[in-house]
Formats: sequence, C-alpha cells, structure tokens
Amino acid sequence: MTSETVGAGRRGGPIVGFLVLVWVCGLIAAAVWWVGIGLEQWSVSYGDRPGEFADLRHRASLALLVAALVATAGPAIIAFVAYRLRLVRTAVVFLVLAVVIAVPALPFAVLVGRNLAPATATTTPGPPGHCVEHSGGDTRCPGG
Repeated sequence: MTSETVGAGRRGGPIVGFLVLVWVCGLIAAAVWWVGIGLEQWSVSYGDRPGEFADLRHRASLALLVAALVATAGPAIIAFVAYRLRLVRTAVVFLVLAVVIAVPALPFAVLVGRNLAPATATTTPGPPGHCVEHSGGDTRCPGG
C-alpha cells in the first residue's frame, strides 16, 4: 500500500460516513412523515369528513414511495461515491445493500404508485341530448 492509497482512504472515510448519516436521517424523516399521516388518519376516522380519507391515502402512498426511493437510492449513491474514492470494499458492501433493498422495494413501489394515480371520478348522467317523451303523451320538447 502506498501512502497515496492510504491518504485517499482516510479522506474518503468521513465523506462516506457523512453520506451514511444523511441516508439514515432521510429514512427516519420518511418514517416519521408516514407515521404522522397514519396518526392523522386515525384522528380523521372519528370525524365526519369522509373526503379527507382519499387525500390522506394519497399522502401516505407518496410518503411510502419516497421512503422506498430513499432506501434504495441512498446505498447506491454511497456505493458510487465510495468507489470514486477508491474504497472498493465499502462500495461493494453498499452496492449489495442497494440490490438487497431494491428487490422487495421495486414491486412495493409499483403497488404504491398505483395508489398515486388519480381515481376516475364517478360521473352522474346528465340530461339527455335529445327529446324524450314522457308517459301520457305530454312532450316538452322545443318546437312541439
């Protein structure tokens, strides 16, 4: 090992450590966001506004999608930075971690993403666009 390799390893350690700290804080923030929405749903369940459930369900799906993205992208970014800093073993560990997290997170994110798509609004049929006769021979059509 040359002194240049040792110097690069020592400089890269705090950078990777900082990225790990940011990743863990991001996971904690996403989890707190999701739990807060869950508590809000619990609170709304005792109220009389059923329309809020759809908004809260949408926000909960968004929070879970963000958590899956942070959980998967964090180790991948850390692995890339570690590789660029020539911390190969650290890069391999975080790359494996990214793949292990991505395998269940990808199908989960697809299912959560379906909840984010806006639901088709139920429409009530409007008045007919043509003249409709009522029973009894009474027509109320324009022109007779």
